[in-house]
Amino acid sequence: MDDSLTLLVDAPSLIYRALFSTPDSISTPQGTPINAAYGFIRMLARLVADHDPDYIACATDEDWRPEWRVELIPEYKAARAEPGSAQEEAEDLLAPQVPVAYDLLEQTGIRVVGHEGFEAEDIIGTLAVRAPGKVLIFSGDRDLFQLVEDPHTVVLYPIRGVSKLDFVDESYIEGKYGIPGRAYKDYAILRGDASDGLPGVRGIGEKLASALVAKHGSLDKIIEAAETDAKGLPLQKVKRDLDYVKRAEQVVTIQTDIPIPEVDLTRPRQIEAKEILAAAGDHGLASPVKSLLQALASTSG
Repeated sequence: MDDSLTLLVDAPSLIYRALFSTPDSISTPQGTPINAAYGFIRMLARLVADHDPDYIACATDEDWRPEWRVELIPEYKAARAEPGSAQEEAEDLLAPQVPVAYDLLEQTGIRVVGHEGFEAEDIIGTLAVRAPGKVLIFSGDRDLFQLVEDPHTVVLYPIRGVSKLDFVDESYIEGKYGIPGRAYKDYAILRGDASDGLPGVRGIGEKLASALVAKHGSLDKIIEAAETDAKGLPLQKVKRDLDYVKRAEQVVTIQTDIPIPEVDLTRPRQIEAKEILAAAGDHGLASPVKSLLQALASTSG
């Protein structure tokens, strides 16, 4: 097996964490807030330094609420799209900062990858299956747990910033949710996710979802049992909401075959820092960018 390591970063997840964990007193020389970009680059530098990847990419949301998902379930992330929502307020704060952060990453040689009509999770899913060796995915979105596959893919799930992370592999999922290690998606479809506007099967909470997946092994087997004999109240609930289950499966499933052009994700090491640091300084970001450049240039071990 190829022993190389690819780090795929859910950039929106990391940027949102940076927005709320980095003081908004951090500003550009002109006095405008730059805290989200500052914290994002600083935490990315820590991830690179701690995990020493051979390949690296930051995945972006070209559309955080794709129409094709909304057509399947109109409530998908609907609350976040409401005027005055926390999402809208955050977007307003991030709008001037995100392009600055992404531009500086591109200048360092770190690829920022997105695709029209898809979310960052779909970009990560597609890049993960292309990766030659082991994959580390950084994200605070548990939907990415469905990509976990021993020994190829692990999710770094943040508990505190990027300094305290859970390493989510198949044994983690088995231990925490009581289900097979590659069955998180099936569990999530049944349970639902209120933050994404996905109600789940009515009357099926975490415990019943876990029990059904543990007993039957997969969503396909659960659907088969519901359609054939539907013995027991839980299966009857699944049968009642079968149309929802089948639509939710399409919404929740992370895409792994987006037609993203082949991109070189090789971690940059020989970097001409002078111009990059000058550009970063114009935005009050010289310090975190310097840390990122140092992390990229170094080799552990």
